[in-house]
Amino acid sequence: MADSDIGPVPQPGLDRMVDFRSGPVLAAVVPDQNPLVVVTAARLVAAVGQSVVQLAYVDTSRYTVEELPDGSVHHAPLSPDADVEDWHRVRAELETQIGEVLAGSGTSWKLWYLAGRPDRSLTHLARVLDASVIVIGTRHSRGGHRFGELLEGSVAGHLAHHQHRPVLTVPVETIDWKDWRTPWRR
Repeated sequence: MADSDIGPVPQPGLDRMVDFRSGPVLAAVVPDQNPLVVVTAARLVAAVGQSVVQLAYVDTSRYTVEELPDGSVHHAPLSPDADVEDWHRVRAELETQIGEVLAGSGTSWKLWYLAGRPDRSLTHLARVLDASVIVIGTRHSRGGHRFGELLEGSVAGHLAHHQHRPVLTVPVETIDWKDWRTPWRR
């Protein structure tokens, strides 16, 4: 199912303001992610009177073969040498991590395993679910990603510019202004 099958791309506007209680909270997750992202999404779910947080992982080492009407996808590895079933291990690890973070919180969750470009995949799932907000964490600044993010843009930035839902960005690491350096001066 292509996005064009869903209808025209909704534009931001006063008539499209989102009541956070109207649709699910969708949060992007990655393996070994700072728990702040999942906990923030779970607390937002509780604050708006919902009980389930929708969590999505986008595997960039795989591509989407088919987008299904329920938001799930059929996917395949980019590399012909990749272990075809490796994604099951990644999914199981994510489920364990999420389960540990949300244990005892009273919040239920569902994990969506997507593939391809994170911004595109998250936008598609948000449209299918009619999510009211997308929660996403910032990247770590010490991982050498700042220069790439400067050139390519962040996933949160792409989400904010390519769909009409609010994007809640959760800081997972801050940098003191006096210690800040440009990406090319490490």
